[in-house]
Amino acid sequence: MSGLRWAVAAVVVDQAGWVLLCRQTGAGRRWALPGGRLRHDESPPQAAVREIRAETGWEVDLIDLVGLYRLGVPDAPPPPAGRCGTVPDVLVHVFRARVRADRPVVAPAVGCHLDWHPPDALPDALTPTTRTALADALAGRSGVLREAAEQARATGAESSAAAEPIGAGGTPPPGQRAAGEQDAGRR
Repeated sequence: MSGLRWAVAAVVVDQAGWVLLCRQTGAGRRWALPGGRLRHDESPPQAAVREIRAETGWEVDLIDLVGLYRLGVPDAPPPPAGRCGTVPDVLVHVFRARVRADRPVVAPAVGCHLDWHPPDALPDALTPTTRTALADALAGRSGVLREAAEQARATGAESSAAAEPIGAGGTPPPGQRAAGEQDAGRR
């Protein structure tokens, strides 16, 4: 039986609405959301604030939870009751966050190239989870639940913003806005 790993990430925006991404140094050199693993003694929001500061140098305020994104083997059969899926089986809490200042408070971690991107001109080389979570966050969705296979379908589509949350049946779950809907209280 493999253990479920917990991770955090955030769609971090600055005062102009640009998104902070980290280009991975690995083989794929894809862009990803800043984040990392939870420690045993912290909650997902605490971990997100700590990991973003450690990785990027930026202090952030969390706004809300965009969603939970389960990474596993796409199209794998579900595990038996009480057991975790095959490795890697990761549940990522993705938050929406805003920077507190005009510059980082500490130097960013080595191994990640940071850059700010306008939301309408994101790089093509995004990780599947980053592409899906960004589409959800930029569409104003909150409380989204996604599986790895659903993320793969969403990122393979022409527009991942059109991907449906789990159990959505074509409409967003209660409390969520569909893509393109505006919230008068935001911005």
